[in-house]
Amino acid sequence: MPEPVITTARSARHDLPYLFPGQAQKEAFVNEALARIDALLQPAVIAELADPPPAPAPGDCYIVADSPTGEWAGHASAIAIRAENQWLFAPARAGMRLHDAQAGGLAAFDPAEGWRRTAAPAAPAGGATQDAEARAALSAIVAGLRNLGIFS
Repeated sequence: MPEPVITTARSARHDLPYLFPGQAQKEAFVNEALARIDALLQPAVIAELADPPPAPAPGDCYIVADSPTGEWAGHASAIAIRAENQWLFAPARAGMRLHDAQAGGLAAFDPAEGWRRTAAPAAPAGGATQDAEARAALSAIVAGLRNLGIFS
């Protein structure tokens, strides 16, 4: 009989639990994996917080801010996922992107810089310097796209 391919209890990238033959209570491991996949498939967070919100609903997701407290202590930069009556934490990975509802846009994770967001550039205004203003606005857009890793 060949050796099993899986040698650890959890996946390396998103910490999904693996099942093993003869494992008791497999449904708990499957349900945890499904909750993580549900949150990470097309990730969107409500906001970035250092403290857990007082009354989260199942499925709510947040970015854990620097210096977290309470149940979130030790999980800075992770995505906190509310799964029924507990928090699951998905570690942020290089290149991870998500929608941040509070910021109103895309956030990208860089291990050296943390979660990055790009503010919308100012619209060019009329006047005699339209060409220079249009170039400045386009430069700001390109810089924002580069900051989010959309292109280099």
